[in-house]
Amino acid sequence: MNAIAALLKAIQASGLGTAVRESDWLFPVIETVHVLALVTVVGTVGRLDLRLCGLLGRGRSVADLARELLPWTWTAFGLAALSGLLMFSSAASKYAANPFFEIKLALLAMAGVNMLAFQFGAGRSMARWSAAARPPVGARVAGLLSLALWVAVVAAGRWIGYTMH
Repeated sequence: MNAIAALLKAIQASGLGTAVRESDWLFPVIETVHVLALVTVVGTVGRLDLRLCGLLGRGRSVADLARELLPWTWTAFGLAALSGLLMFSSAASKYAANPFFEIKLALLAMAGVNMLAFQFGAGRSMARWSAAARPPVGARVAGLLSLALWVAVVAAGRWIGYTMH
């Protein structure tokens, strides 16, 4: 057995993994928290992305909207990550072998790279264009790509549940 397989087996054999897997109520509660957190992430990110695309809230500055929404986004993302790790612990080997789980992780990484590209690209000059009804092309592209990636994250996440055996 290679080191990664041994680690995955150890995670799911841990007291935490066993408790999540064997409890009648723990996994559903954790999954509910995960879904609610993800809805909050996608809702807040989606709202900001639609503003970046110039499709919604044109009378409001991007900077003001980001200041209002991003604390909610990051809090919900933390909850989603924690609840996701707890669910993962219940069947780490199965999740790691699931192609939709791998796709979801890759999409999350791409959403992160897109966010960083925005921050170091169009976002650096946000003070100049934040109040404009139509942000610059780089911001619109980042917003559109973010929307697509988060919809794909949700879709891949839903497929995980349907393909776990």
